[in-house]
Amino acid sequence: MIGLVNSVRTRLSTFFKEERGSATLDFVIALPMVAFYFGSAYEGGVLSMRNVVLQHAVDATVRQVRIGQIPFATHENLTETICDYGSIIPDCDQNLRLEMVRIDPRNWIEPSDEVACVDREDQGNPVINFNPGLNNELMVLRVCALFDPMMPTTGLGKEIPKKSGGAYALVATSSYVMEPFQ
Repeated sequence: MIGLVNSVRTRLSTFFKEERGSATLDFVIALPMVAFYFGSAYEGGVLSMRNVVLQHAVDATVRQVRIGQIPFATHENLTETICDYGSIIPDCDQNLRLEMVRIDPRNWIEPSDEVACVDREDQGNPVINFNPGLNNELMVLRVCALFDPMMPTTGLGKEIPKKSGGAYALVATSSYVMEPFQ
């Protein structure tokens, strides 16, 4: 029994004094942390880029409505125009939901914070709050777009709040006054 303990002690002593493979051990310990950091940074960059492109697409579309290039704003033609400007938005027409609300500036009522997004599990046509407005009315256009995370199991892609089917939602808002073109 004592011989066995001495043998184990000698082998462990030799093992701990050995320096071969120490760089590999450092690499194995550090690799998951570095991969987590770079995965989160990549996901954050993609999320920011998508948010900027979505906001630009909504602003450019609203500008076209304001100056009369889109004289009759409908859900379909606004969605098409936003998707044209936001060409990097994947499956744009399926993952985009628009909400247009008329706001009375003299009797201000804040729109709700909850923005309707696409429900991927719902196969029917949802009821959409879309009021194109009349001349000289203040309109608020809110757009919700769903995006699948690039890295859904790592870093930011794992932690970001999900909406529908594992996708996260980005919301862009713009307002304008309907000009009397008619």
